[in-house]
Amino acid sequence: LCQQDLLKDFIRKREKGQLFVQRLARLKENIFKKVELSVSSDGFVHFGDTVLLVNPDSKSSEERDPELRGDVTLAVDMEEVSLYSDEPLQISRGLSAVKRVDPIGRNAFCIVSVDGSAVGEPLRYGQNFLLGTKGGVSDKLFYLASDHKTFRDFANKSRLQKVFLTAELSYLTFWQAKCLDPQLRLEHEGFPVPAETKIVITHCYTNRNLAVPRTFLHNDGPTARITVRNKRSALRTH
Repeated sequence: LCQQDLLKDFIRKREKGQLFVQRLARLKENIFKKVELSVSSDGFVHFGDTVLLVNPDSKSSEERDPELRGDVTLAVDMEEVSLYSDEPLQISRGLSAVKRVDPIGRNAFCIVSVDGSAVGEPLRYGQNFLLGTKGGVSDKLFYLASDHKTFRDFANKSRLQKVFLTAELSYLTFWQAKCLDPQLRLEHEGFPVPAETKIVITHCYTNRNLAVPRTFLHNDGPTARITVRNKRSALRTH
């Protein structure tokens, strides 16, 4: 009787696409699906653009392990995606940096307006914006967010202020682009952000910069955790 029940359960899950191998195959298909990035006709980043956020190789002395060197992109962390549940696949709330600079479902982000700026208008230095992603899994956008570190709430391993994804829009999801050179930031304030350029992305509420501490290896290979910190960290929009 138990074997018959197990067989019926297996057939039911297979028909619904809920078997582990089916969910894993579907997840891989979605997160590795090629994504078309926006092509800038005027050389600037715009609201509505689909972009990659690239942390260039800094050749820092901290990066002793060759696996931690090279350009990395901001991506949805796959470690927290449940493949054993009968529920539909859900986007992970965690983020990491992955060593692939080709646009796929996992690492493509959309520039979203906070102040009502229309799609197609240029993003400007010092202007609040949102970074949204579907992560290759969700039907709706989830937004990059952060909050102050507490004794109980901080990034794994690095213990710095963590970054996460949320469906809720709030002051925790607001970011700004700043000029990489601090001495030129006042001059650039209010001007459009050029595409393919190094910038600093700052969290508005905590005034910390999006960063990649390249001192830890991730379980699924050469990836690093994403945090926000005061140390200057350059990111490039593609």
